[in-house]
Amino acid sequence: MSRSRFLPDNFTFALLSVVTLASLLPASGDVAHLFERLTTVAIGLLFFLHGAKLSREAIMNGITHWRLHLLVFCSTFMLFPLLGLALKPLLLPLMTPELYTGVLYLCVLPATVQSAIAFTAMARGNLPAAICSASASTLLGVFITPVLVNLVVLPNGGHASSSLGSIGRILLQLMVPFLVGHLLRPWIGKWIQRRASVLKFVDQGSILLVVYTAFSAAVIEGLWRQVPAHALVGLLVACAVVLGLALGLTTLMARKLGFDLEDEITIVFCGSKKSLASGIPMAKVLFPSHAVGAIVLPLMLFHQMQLMVCAVLAQRYARRGRVERSVLKTAD
Repeated sequence: MSRSRFLPDNFTFALLSVVTLASLLPASGDVAHLFERLTTVAIGLLFFLHGAKLSREAIMNGITHWRLHLLVFCSTFMLFPLLGLALKPLLLPLMTPELYTGVLYLCVLPATVQSAIAFTAMARGNLPAAICSASASTLLGVFITPVLVNLVVLPNGGHASSSLGSIGRILLQLMVPFLVGHLLRPWIGKWIQRRASVLKFVDQGSILLVVYTAFSAAVIEGLWRQVPAHALVGLLVACAVVLGLALGLTTLMARKLGFDLEDEITIVFCGSKKSLASGIPMAKVLFPSHAVGAIVLPLMLFHQMQLMVCAVLAQRYARRGRVERSVLKTAD
C-alpha cells in the first residue's frame, strides 16, 4: 500500500531519528571532531557530484527567459526576507529569539534544486526554465546569502562570520568541489546519471551528518532546555504562515504579470521553496557550532512542510493543465 502524500517521507523519518540520537547521545570531544571532519568531506563530495550532474545544455535552454528568472530571484532573495522582517511582531511572540533567527535564516537561503524541478515536472510546468532558475539560485546563494545574513538575520553583528570571510569559506568548501565536478562532467557525468542512487545517498547522508553534529553541539549547550514545547508549536505556525504567503504571492505576481500556466508553475515552485541541502552546510560555515541546531530547526520543519504542500499543489496544477489542453483540443 502506497504512503499517503500527507505523511513524511523516509528521509524526514531519518532526520527525526538523527535529532533524537543527537539529543540522547550527543557527540563530544574527539568524537565530535571526527564527525566534523567526516561532515566536511561528505559536503565536498555532495557538491562535487552535483557539479558533475548539472547539464550546461539545460542551463542554456532556460537562460533566455529572463523575466521569469528575475521574478524567481526577487521572490527568493527579496520577498522572503521582507516577509520574515514584516512578520516579526506576529512571529517573535510565538517562539524564542533563537528560533526566530532561524526563521530569518531560512528566508535568506537560495531555492531548492531537486524538489523544485521535480514538482515543476509533475505539474507540467516550464521544465528547462525551472532547471536554469533553480540551479542559478543555488549558485547565486553562495554570494548573496552570507551578505543577507549580516544585513537581515544579524544586522547588529551577532555571531555570524563576516560576509567576505563567509563567501570565501563557502567558495572553498562548496563551490570549488562543485566547479571541479562540473569540469569533469564530460568524463564522469554519464556514469553519475546512471547511478542516481549514489548522489541521493551522498546528498541525504551529508545532511544527516551535519544535523547530527549540529544538534549534538546544540544539545550540549542546552538547546532543548531553551526551547519550550509552545515555542515548537509556534514555529510550526510561523513556517505555515511564511510558506502560505510565499505561495500565494508568487502565484499572484505570476498572473498579474501575464505569465502563462507553464511559467506560473515554474515561478511558484522555484520561487517559494528553500534549500535544506544548501542551507545546512551554509549554516555550518556561517554560525558557531553550538548555535547551528536552533538555526536549522526552522529550516527542517519548513522543508518537510513545503514538500507536503507542494506535492498536493503539483497534482492540482497537473489536473488543471490536462483540463485546459482538453478544452483547447475540443475547440480545434
